[in-house]
Amino acid sequence: MNDYLRENLSYFGIYGRLLTYKKHMTPERVEYGTDKEQYFLYYEPEHPVSDKIIYWVHGGGWNAGNPKFFDYVGQHVSNAGYRMISGGYRLAPWNKYPVQLEDVCSCYNKAVTFLKDRNIDTSKIIVVGPSAGAHLTSLLCYSGKVQKKYHVDISSIIGFIGFGGPYSFRSDLPKTLSLLINQLFRKNYNRAHGEPVSMMTKNHIPSLLIQSRHDGLVPFECAEDFAARAAELGNRCELYSVEDKKNTHSWYTAGLFFEDRSVNKGLDKFFSWIEELSPTP
Repeated sequence: MNDYLRENLSYFGIYGRLLTYKKHMTPERVEYGTDKEQYFLYYEPEHPVSDKIIYWVHGGGWNAGNPKFFDYVGQHVSNAGYRMISGGYRLAPWNKYPVQLEDVCSCYNKAVTFLKDRNIDTSKIIVVGPSAGAHLTSLLCYSGKVQKKYHVDISSIIGFIGFGGPYSFRSDLPKTLSLLINQLFRKNYNRAHGEPVSMMTKNHIPSLLIQSRHDGLVPFECAEDFAARAAELGNRCELYSVEDKKNTHSWYTAGLFFEDRSVNKGLDKFFSWIEELSPTP
């Protein structure tokens, strides 16, 4: 069975799990703009195990999803003992790039201020995104031009984790991904200005790229391109190839948070990398 067909069939299992997952807490909703999508959810664990904070931005092909839909991710991460911000953004095709990037950066800035106002240490932030969220958050973390334009201070970011990110706009992208990218950008826009590989600059933030070789939507080569560019610049980057049998795009980028790290190797890699991560001196 080809990977694209397996991807489509995987949705049934994921939606089934959405109906049965358990809520451990009620997150706090915070607006950072006037649009209905401009908000984030804050998850405060009952028993924190770390002073590291997760800033998560959802996927969904740039045209779907919101923090409420991905509540199960926040429930899982907070239940594991980590504070988490789950950020939303205005969606394509009604809103063209760089609106999504502007929102992700504005949301990050608002979240940092929100946490500081609560006297929460914000010196150890790990930025995480699956799929479209990986695309947007990688630009936040690694583009000096983006940081300057949107006034993002990355000094407190100690790591980046991307799941299944379309980091390069290769000429051989699958048709579905190409259509989504066409919806994201307005006509005649210079797409190099929205391509993480092209926009990457050197900085201190180490990265973990979790990518599947059986992803029916985003080729493994997109992560290889990102890792190669990082190596050229001297940025630390680890590329992890998904080993789990549930290795379709939607499952390993977000559905894995329905599972336990004792049985899901990708999820264990996610938490292990965070646990072992230390701020750059």
